[in-house]
Order: sequence, then C-alpha cells, then structure tokens
Amino acid sequence: MDTPSQKLLARMQELRDLGGAIGLCTWDQETYMPEGASEGRAAILGTLESLSHERLVAPEVGDWLEASLQDARLTPDQRRMSELLKEDRDRAVKLPSSLVREIAVEQSAAISAWRQARAEKDFQLFAPKLQRLLELRRAQADAWGHGGERYDALLERFERGMRVQRLTPVLEALKAQLVPLVRALAGREPLQGRPELLGGSRTYADGAQWQLTLDVLAAMGFDFRAGRQDRSIHPFTGGSHPQDVRLTTRLEASTPVPSFFGALHEGGHGLFEQGFAEGDFRTPLAASPSMGLHESQSLLWENQVGRGQAFWRHWFPRFQAAFPEALAGVSEASFHAEVNRVQPSFIRVEADEVTYNLHVVLRYELELLLLRDALPLSELPGAWDARMQQYLGITPPDPVKGVLQDIHWAWGEFGYFPTYTLGNLYAASLYAAAQRALPTLEQDIASGNLLGLRDYLRKNIHAPGYRLPAEERVRAVTGEGLTDRDFVAYLRGKYGALYGVSL
Repeated sequence: MDTPSQKLLARMQELRDLGGAIGLCTWDQETYMPEGASEGRAAILGTLESLSHERLVAPEVGDWLEASLQDARLTPDQRRMSELLKEDRDRAVKLPSSLVREIAVEQSAAISAWRQARAEKDFQLFAPKLQRLLELRRAQADAWGHGGERYDALLERFERGMRVQRLTPVLEALKAQLVPLVRALAGREPLQGRPELLGGSRTYADGAQWQLTLDVLAAMGFDFRAGRQDRSIHPFTGGSHPQDVRLTTRLEASTPVPSFFGALHEGGHGLFEQGFAEGDFRTPLAASPSMGLHESQSLLWENQVGRGQAFWRHWFPRFQAAFPEALAGVSEASFHAEVNRVQPSFIRVEADEVTYNLHVVLRYELELLLLRDALPLSELPGAWDARMQQYLGITPPDPVKGVLQDIHWAWGEFGYFPTYTLGNLYAASLYAAAQRALPTLEQDIASGNLLGLRDYLRKNIHAPGYRLPAEERVRAVTGEGLTDRDFVAYLRGKYGALYGVSL
C-alpha cells in the first residue's frame, strides 16, 4: 500500500498538471483564442480552478500531510515539499469552492472588458468588472485572514512573508532617492544621444525585429525544444511545464526596443522555468520562492545585461545589419545611449531604469487604497493621473496610456506590482555577485557569450527551486538580503557616466 508521502507526491503531481492546463488556457486566451470564445473559456477556467481547489483541500490530503510530516524517514526535499503543500492547503481550506470559481470566471470576463475599454479609450467600460474583482479579492483576503491589512493577504500569494509594514518603508526610501535622480536627468541629453533613432519616423521591419528576438533568446540559452515565443498585447510568460514554456512579446514599427527588450525580459522568466532540476518537475520544488525573485531574473537580463555597454558591442552590428536604413551612420555609443535614455513616459513596460520603479510605487499606493476601500473606483483615473504628474511630471492623455495600460488589474492580481521593484533590487545584488564570481563576465557578454551567466544563474537560482525562501536564497548567493544599496549605486554609476553628471 502506498505510504502517505507517496500519496502526497501523486496529489502534488496532479495539482501541477491541473495548473499546467490552466496555464495553457490563459496563455491561449492572450494569443490565439477566437474573440467570441471568452464566455466559454471563462467557464473552462472556472471548472479547472475549482477542480484544483477541491483536490487540494480534500480531507484525505490533510490526513496524509499530518502523517507525512511526522515521519522521521522523510528526506529534506520530501519534508520541504510537504511543508510547502501544507502552507498552500492551509490557505486554500479557508476559501469556498464557489469563491474560487467565481474569481476565475470574473477574471476572464474582466479581461474581455479591459480589451474593449482599451479599444474605445473608456475606463467606464472596464470599471464594473474591476469593481467586482475588487469585491472578490477583498472577500478572499478576509477569508484568509490578515490582521487588519487586506493587502498583506494578497501580497502573500506572490511574496511570502512580505508585509505592508515592511514593504512601504522600502518603497518610500527608494522613491525618495529616485525622484531627485529623475529631476536631475529628465530634460538632459545623454552625451552620445540621438533622440530621433527610436520612436520617430524611422521604421524597423517586423520580420527583422522578430528574428532578432529569437536570436537573443537562443543566445541566452532558452531551449526552443521546450518552449516558444508568440505575440500578445502585453508581454508575459506562461505554459504548462518546465518543458513547455511559452513567451510572448509585442512589436512596434517605429522602434525595436519593445520587442527586443520584451524578449530579454520574458526570456529571463523562461530560463527560470526551464532551469528547475528535472527531479523536481511536477512538485512544489519546481517553483520560484517568490515573484520578486522570478522578476529579478527577467530584469537582470533586460537591464543589467541588455542595457549594458558590453552587450551592444556584440549586438549592435547585428542590429545595423537587420535595419541598414534606420541605423545607417549610427554609432554603437549613440544607440546604447538611446536605449538608456531617461525620459519620464506613460507606459511602465517601456520605462527606463531610473523612472521604472516610480511606476510601481504609483500602482502600489493605489492598490492599497482600493483594497482598503479608501478610494472610490470613479476617482481611480484621476488619482492615477495626479500621481503621474507628482512623480514623473507628466499627465496621461488618455486611459490607455494611464489607468488601462496594465493587464494585471484585469486579472485581479492585486499585490503583484511590488514584486517588480523587489525584483530590481534583487537583480542588482545578484548581478554584482555574478561579476565577483565570474571575472570575465563583461568580456564574455561583449563577445556574445551569454551562457556563462545563464549557467551561473541556473546553478545558484533556478535549479534550487523552492528549497529556501526568496530572501534567504539571495543572501546565500550574495551574502546579503533585501537592500537598495546595489541598485542605487548601479543607477548612479551608470547614468552619471552616460549623462556626464555627478549623481
């Protein structure tokens, strides 16, 4: 007869398989699903989410966990898997299946409403669905329990152990350093800047852009036998399994930056997903300890690598070959300056490194108010615009460049945005550690060899999976936990040199 541990393993694998099916359905929803399929897809996702919930909270799982965790013969990995499953189950048993199903159904409906609202530039077309998702997430937070701060319960889904009480001072301290940096650089020209290169009248052919994204993913070590890339409105990473990882990016004719850096960003996520140890597949160990750590991988590749000077020594000649007319007579230094130009902008995913985290702070502050029921939804667009003006000195001309730009709220993913900033802080520390461990790293990147960095990250971040909490994993690699010191020093050094100023 199977032991409790063996029964648990089978249930873990079943839950991961259901999660994989949900992942494929949501990926298809954003890529190839017919426009008229929204209602049917919502029902399918609701059923799958409900089934997964029921299989997790089944009484026998509680019995198996209790027996397994008392078994002295468990290996450390078996014990860790059981502990992680118990944490998930302890939260899940507090939620009725009807709430889980309704959230899944409303997410699909909200995504359709969000798309329509974007097309018509009308927030009110999305507002009723957003209001319902807020109500459901408040109910979910209340069911989980939170000690008075609903946001803590939702944040726990993405960044276990993080709380508003700790997070707010981290973001406030970073904001206090970033706002003066933005003011010091905004309106200035980088020393080698040529603003007409990107986003102007020059055109960058879709086919050439697409090929470059595939080329850089291959150079990073992304395995196309176990993954693929497609197009979507908002770049994301999905899939069903470490051997089936789906990336997306988006293309714009006037600039290759969104497609190429989108591929670098999602490729970082994809490498994490493909990098788990094979023996951990279909178990709780094949997961990132937090979305902040996951985002550290995408942001490290996008920014520390992709926006670095060494990177363009190899890739700029390839860009010139791909876009001979647009980049005729352009120097590597000028192109590098332009992909690092500091310029307050409306769209978070297109923001430069200096302004990016202010976009995150804005969203975090608004989410807190929404979850506390302290901001009427009718006032959300105005509150968004006011903070954009306060932090970045610009006001969105329409909701698409403002409150409607991100898909996260259509998913009801309140609590996710702060993980981007945590990821930026972790990325800077992890890259500094990689530079110390790999003395020839910059030379390797300049020659086009990105696999040494991939292998370093795979060994130290990806393959260990969820054996340690995120901050403990970072501390094990860098010698220190969450800090903004490496990130702020990186920004001051890099942008001081690019702009010829002392920061």
